[in-house]
Amino acid sequence: MADGYDPRRSKVSNDTMEKWRIGAITGNLQEVPGIGPAAAKKLAAADEPITNTYQLFGKYLMMKGPDSDGHKVETIEHCEKFWHFLASQGISAHRSAIVKAIAEKSATYFGGIYDASMWDDDEDEDDE
Repeated sequence: MADGYDPRRSKVSNDTMEKWRIGAITGNLQEVPGIGPAAAKKLAAADEPITNTYQLFGKYLMMKGPDSDGHKVETIEHCEKFWHFLASQGISAHRSAIVKAIAEKSATYFGGIYDASMWDDDEDEDDE
């Protein structure tokens, strides 16, 4: 299994993801598909604590850059950076679900920030 983000590894049901995409945000970290009490506690205990959903979106959006001459952070790199950030915070379960949830919800506000079709080329790999 490759180390990094793969939306196909998300175990969140389509129904749950759809409710998340169209629903209002309350700020409670556990409203994010894939984040339970343990993950919320780890994020809150970090050097730069993340204690609400808005801060988590902010962290995700910060990872969209920095862009430089000749290099722009695109979808795959952006999601990889966020996935590895979650790993660095001790989040060991449901990282792909969390990345997918934040990326897809962000795409409802910021068109073009996430393109799920970027992973379509790897369909022959096993889903895990």
